[in-house]
Amino acid sequence: MPRQELTRLLDATRRNVPIAEGKAPNRTSLSGRVIANLFFEDSTRTRCSFETAVHRLGGQVFNLTPSGSSLNKGETLVDTARNIECMGVAAIVVRCAISGGAQMIADGVKCPVINAGDGRHEHPTQGLLDVSTLQEEFGSVEGRTIAIVGDIINSRVARSTTHALATLGAHVRLVGPPTLVSKSFERITQGPGTVTTMTNLDTALEGVDAVMMLRVQFERAAGGAISSDYRQMFGLTPERIQSLAPHVVILHPGPINRGIEIDDRVADDPTRSRILRQVTHGVAARMAVLEELVRN
Repeated sequence: MPRQELTRLLDATRRNVPIAEGKAPNRTSLSGRVIANLFFEDSTRTRCSFETAVHRLGGQVFNLTPSGSSLNKGETLVDTARNIECMGVAAIVVRCAISGGAQMIADGVKCPVINAGDGRHEHPTQGLLDVSTLQEEFGSVEGRTIAIVGDIINSRVARSTTHALATLGAHVRLVGPPTLVSKSFERITQGPGTVTTMTNLDTALEGVDAVMMLRVQFERAAGGAISSDYRQMFGLTPERIQSLAPHVVILHPGPINRGIEIDDRVADDPTRSRILRQVTHGVAARMAVLEELVRN
């Protein structure tokens, strides 16, 4: 995504935050419109925030999951989407385990398709909300150093957030054990920012402005790629955050594996943690994307 387009969506996200907080009136830009949430992987924050975003914009939404769909009868992902489109929906939001699944659907339908996470590939609205949360904190991410730590290789969040940060001129450090981080990520350099891969967390934390921890994705077989000392080597513990500068904030896209990649006292730290703030920005970001694609 070009920097100008990304900036426009971030500006819209910032304007939406008071509505997402319930402190400003809802809008009616989606009045009379129906949005289809096709969530074929488990989700709490993303699915609920898309639902909330639609309601905040005056629209209606329905959810389809594998257990209640004809996918269980052998129907293809694209055929399911085509049938949903014929019901007059204004847009389809899709999460699936297939990398490239959202693009497959977009190629098969005429209505807008929003990628809510596809396999190990991308999670664009998560990248948007992560950057928006950091912009609220720092004003701009340009020149800032952000460490993203954990299961990098399986993380669609790491990919999308790194794309966005690099486009806006941030310096990203991708940190994890050698089995879960790849130097191929260093090629994500769409803008003036830089991307560096590292395998020593304590070194990577030197001089950072923010740290985003990632969940170890056991459902994608990542558990076999970590050692028993993972928390000691790559966990964000109270002892580790003592070395951070006072302004450094902590993020996590959720869900959290407490006691593995991040300890309770760190995740709930009232001074540093912006994890719940990310959730608020998630509603605001998804409002921005929906309004960009679907308007009366």
